Amino acid sequence: MLTTPDFTEITAGADIKASRHGSRAKCLQRLARLGLPVPQSVALPFDTVQAIAKGKLPNMSALWGVFDAGVLVSVRSSSQMADWGGPGSVLNIGMNDAVAADLAKTHGPDAADALYLSFIKTYAVDVLRLDADIFEGPITPNLAKIYFEDETEEPFPQDPGTQLTEVLRAMARAWEGTTARLLRQAQGAPADAGLGLVVQRMALGIGQGASGSGVVQFVSANSGQAQITGRYLPQGQGRAALSEDKAQFVQSDPRGPALEDDCPGQVAALREAGALIRAKLREEMQIEFTLMNGELFILDAVRCPRSGRAEVEIAVALAEDGVISKGEAMCRVPPFTLNQLLHRQVDPDAARDVLTRGIAAAPGAATGRIVFTAEAAQSAAAQDEACILIRRETSPEDIRGMHAAQAILTERGGMTSHAAVIARGLGLPCVSGATKLQMDARKKTLTVPGRKVFHEGDVITVDGSSGEVLAGEAVMIEPALGGAFATLMDWADDARDIGIRVNADTLEDATMAQRFGVDGIGLCRTEHMFFDPIRLTVMREMIFAEEPADRAAALDRLLPMQRKDFTELFKLMKGQTVCIRLFDPPLHEFLPADRDGIRAMAEAMDMPVSQVAARIESLQEFNPMLGMRGVRLGITVPEIYDMQARAIFEAALAASRGRASVVPEIMIPLVSAKREVELVKARIDAVAAAVRSESGKKFDFRLGVMVETPRAALRAGEIAESASFLSFGTNDLTQMAYGMSRDDAGRFMSAYVQQGVFPEDPFQRLDTEGVGELLLLGAERARATRPGLTLSICGEHGGHPDSIAFSRASGFDYVSCSPYRLPVAKLAAAQFAVQDKKLP
Repeated sequence: MLTTPDFTEITAGADIKASRHGSRAKCLQRLARLGLPVPQSVALPFDTVQAIAKGKLPNMSALWGVFDAGVLVSVRSSSQMADWGGPGSVLNIGMNDAVAADLAKTHGPDAADALYLSFIKTYAVDVLRLDADIFEGPITPNLAKIYFEDETEEPFPQDPGTQLTEVLRAMARAWEGTTARLLRQAQGAPADAGLGLVVQRMALGIGQGASGSGVVQFVSANSGQAQITGRYLPQGQGRAALSEDKAQFVQSDPRGPALEDDCPGQVAALREAGALIRAKLREEMQIEFTLMNGELFILDAVRCPRSGRAEVEIAVALAEDGVISKGEAMCRVPPFTLNQLLHRQVDPDAARDVLTRGIAAAPGAATGRIVFTAEAAQSAAAQDEACILIRRETSPEDIRGMHAAQAILTERGGMTSHAAVIARGLGLPCVSGATKLQMDARKKTLTVPGRKVFHEGDVITVDGSSGEVLAGEAVMIEPALGGAFATLMDWADDARDIGIRVNADTLEDATMAQRFGVDGIGLCRTEHMFFDPIRLTVMREMIFAEEPADRAAALDRLLPMQRKDFTELFKLMKGQTVCIRLFDPPLHEFLPADRDGIRAMAEAMDMPVSQVAARIESLQEFNPMLGMRGVRLGITVPEIYDMQARAIFEAALAASRGRASVVPEIMIPLVSAKREVELVKARIDAVAAAVRSESGKKFDFRLGVMVETPRAALRAGEIAESASFLSFGTNDLTQMAYGMSRDDAGRFMSAYVQQGVFPEDPFQRLDTEGVGELLLLGAERARATRPGLTLSICGEHGGHPDSIAFSRASGFDYVSCSPYRLPVAKLAAAQFAVQDKKLP
């Protein structure tokens, strides 16, 4: 073994570290320790490679002296993390006229010429950056050398040391290039990440006997199930087997010739090596191998490529086989990977005809016929026809249509637009901000510049995972919610130490949440229950009522509807906590905005169109999201909250019959002052007393506040005097803290992030410094008043791993998120618990 400050020969006992020599060098050492046939290799550490980039070379004579005279070598990159990439491998260094002549004697002139020509091209194009077109076409090594000399004004180098020097210098400088730096930083690498290089003796893959190269792995890259997958190229080198048409299968296969047909012993040795590597390296690896006259060499092993589905399957299988612990298995799966299992996905191997791209606002994919209105979507659903709802941007009026559609596509908006938030909650794919689309709702056409005009009824596919809109029907991969996924979720539930609740507005939402496993409902937004056509008419009658008696009559009709909703929800949740937010949005959201809608409403209410239009105009506000909504509406029109409170209490009594008592939580939205809570609490307590008196039964409930305004966070100490819990609604709190609308921020957010104004979009990832400080202040002041006060986050941020980490560190009791974010949230919570407690 030879060790110098500039390089180290890779042996079982050598001082090789991934943090100094890179992951490939360390992996080769591990393979050598397992007794596997790894060709002689030398590792150059990060410092040496950095010095080469600056012009300082190691002792090249000593480096070449490690290898026997006349051998060929390759150089491979070795970054600290394999995902950070690196320059491509260069093979057959040392190839020159003399070596080619010797190879012609032992392997034949054709094989020697092929090797020599391949190296000349690689050296010229990849090392010296000459134009690749010069070396195209059927040329010989001698002709290639002439072309080389014409371009460089120097003969092709015959000295192996010169060749190796130029290769090392080119690879070192490539790593320092701007493009390479940006690419690896996109993979999470620090700006100063180092590169190691591995110089390895070539196992040529060319010979008189069984010779060639191949790549093999022992699990499916798509499913993660045990399966030999690979290709072998006779008389080939490197990873060429993956791209050559002449490549064979590795395992015997009825579809064509395979290595195992002629070399069963070598394939058996590969299987044994794969099992040993899996057990000792504790991972499913892809093996690069070479046969030289029947002798097997293992050149490299890397973590095998895999889909999100395979990621979960592999991690769980390794844990169940005792190779790794359950805790490590959970920590190996990136939480957002689970999105690939929860929704249908476009098959990555299938052809796709991309029409345009927008923002990937909600994961999953769906195919359906184009519709342009919520009514058309409902009509299609009634006929069991899959449809894609296309809107310029969605509004609360579109809720029923969104429920009926298979996917949402909007011309405007971003990750936190109305369409995106609702789609994620419903588990629907959504592409928003597809600005190149030209939608004409009246003509019911969709124009994609440079493509055809699509009409209502034409079929498209929306891929919310990639942000692509595809023409026609795409090949899909179905969700995978059983097997390994279910096992992983069970392990996560056992490990996590923070509550995970769901934002559920409907029975469908709650049912899906129960399927994933959940600790209760942390946010039930009651306004979404009023968009059913029948209820919407009654709601509008209540809004238009000018006399208290008329308003009370309309609310009396809504009461049994709300009571039924809550009763069913309480029964479904089987004693788990259900937190119901009282009515929040401004009333104008329940009124039509276009001429046709106003006319239809006038007919339904038997009123003149002019009177309806005037009433609607009178309810308009300059800034409705900061106007009469939430608790302000509850105080000025208290009958609404009275009705909802009565519905909740009566439903709790109904759902408790023959079961454990239901203890509902009632949450007051958009609070900014202590007195607001006191006023609402007094009326709700009065309603509770009336229901207890009328029914002759006792029941309990908890009243809390949704902290959505900065003032509520700052005055949380006094607000907590009248509240049993505080739930921070980070959607509105972020809007108010930043003074910007999440629906409009998409127009400038990209520029802000790119120029470093914000590190991330604060509507996608919780701003733990600014908004987070408001949460910490509110939590501290509230618990100073009431030490046992329950605290939570219930905004769209709730399911993000960053928010869960923040909530755990800040002593919050639970987070609440949309149903399809539950698995992500649960896995993230489990990972933090495992890392903190070092659980097995």
